[in-house]
Amino acid sequence: MPLLPKTRAPAAAAPQLSPLKVTSLLCRARQLQRAALEGNTPRLLRGKNLGLLCETQPDDAQALFRSAAEELGARVAVMRSGMSLVDSPQDVQHTARMLGRLYEAVECQGLAHALVECIAQHAGIPVFDGAATKDHPADRLAELLGDRTPLADNRRFVLQALLLEAIA
Repeated sequence: MPLLPKTRAPAAAAPQLSPLKVTSLLCRARQLQRAALEGNTPRLLRGKNLGLLCETQPDDAQALFRSAAEELGARVAVMRSGMSLVDSPQDVQHTARMLGRLYEAVECQGLAHALVECIAQHAGIPVFDGAATKDHPADRLAELLGDRTPLADNRRFVLQALLLEAIA
């Protein structure tokens, strides 16, 4: 079974992680893991505002995104999008531009992949498509961090590394 599959469920295409990106994420995640073990988690996202755009009820993925970002000092606003593929392209573009003015990055959960791509195209900021979900390729990297910390913590470190690489 490959570490990072080329596709996931047919409903959405998974973002590709190059070997260089995998190496970079693992290196940064290990640094965050060591800092946490030493009780010295850096607040590298202090003053940053992140959006969590979701269509589902609160769940583990939303909690993971919030805790990962807030532990690094970011503020997270959770919003129900109410957007869909039937909305006019102008409405989606307007919303995306507004998100780009309000936030340094946005995590989308439970939205159609095509809608997330449209938001990303017009927001002008990093837009993640389910980065905190277990379906995201970066989640599989958590197992490579070893057993010094629980897998749930390793998932948080990898997500934090992804956020830092995109924002900081």
